[in-house]
Order: sequence, then C-alpha cells, then structure tokens
Amino acid sequence: MEKETANGSSAVKKSPKSSAKKARTPQSSVDTFAVQCNECFKWRTLPTEDEFEEYRSKQSEDPFVCKKLEGIVCDDPADIEYDSSRTWVMDKPNIPKTPKGFQRVIVLRRDYSKMDVQYICPDGTRVRAAPGIITYLKEHPELSHVSATDFCFTSPKVMSDTIPEHIEKKTTGSSIKKQKK
Repeated sequence: MEKETANGSSAVKKSPKSSAKKARTPQSSVDTFAVQCNECFKWRTLPTEDEFEEYRSKQSEDPFVCKKLEGIVCDDPADIEYDSSRTWVMDKPNIPKTPKGFQRVIVLRRDYSKMDVQYICPDGTRVRAAPGIITYLKEHPELSHVSATDFCFTSPKVMSDTIPEHIEKKTTGSSIKKQKK
C-alpha cells in the first residue's frame, strides 16, 4: 500500500452507478471531498468542492489541521477511513482554486486507470487541455482577470489499493494481440 504524505488532499469516488449514457455536461465522478489533518493524520470530509479546493490550493503554505473546522479537534474520531470501501484518488497539493464561473470536472475512466480533468467554461464550453484554455481566454477578452495559470489539468492519482477487485487492473507491459488464423 502506498503511503501518502500528511495533509494530502483526497477526492473519494464511490463505485459507479448505472452506465446509462448522459448527454452534454459530464458528471464528476467524485462524490466526497476529504482532507487529511497535518497533526493527527485523520481524514475530515468537507461539505463542498469549493472548501476542498480552498484547502488544497494553500496546502503547502497553510496545511490543514482539524481545528480549522468549527467544533472539530484532533481527538474526535475521523470522519472517513481510508479503505477499499470506495475508490480513493489523491489530488496534487497547491492546485489553484477553480476561477469563479468555471467548473472543474474530474471523471474516472471505466477501467479505473486514471481520471480525466475538464473545465466547463461560463458559456458551457468544455475544455480538456491547457491549449484549449489559452484559446478560450483569448477569444473571451471579458475574462481578462482570469489567467491560464488558474487552471490545472493534472489528474488526481487513483489509489490502486482501493480499486474494486472486479476491475481488471492494467499492467505496464504491452498488450498481447490476437493472431489471425
């Protein structure tokens, strides 16, 4: 099992629901946001993605500790345990907070190999990579207060020890191709 550093931010994903196709806006795979206390190492859930992004964006300069949450101290039991009852993903620290009017959506691939990061712009445009954000901002001068550095397409790391057993894990080697008869 990999050991994450203290105060690592985590987004937690439950097993996927039905695979009915949904058009338009992708739904984020994340259903719970949690941060780890830098003192007691317990996981605390946060009520909103916005709060999660706030703590994550300042993680190095102002590490999360339990007492930052009203009425919570390190002696209280953890809100959630790191275990395989759900799939955990770890975001890198200090990812900038999503600019107002934009939405950061992260979607777990069906094979659980990684997560894809997209941003939904104020007009509904879906952007999947940094060059797309640069182009979008150039085409929308009214967003001059927003910079391309306000966006991060680095995907959270899927914690392999929490992937459900029924999911076939990808190996690092090349796939074996079927030979023609």
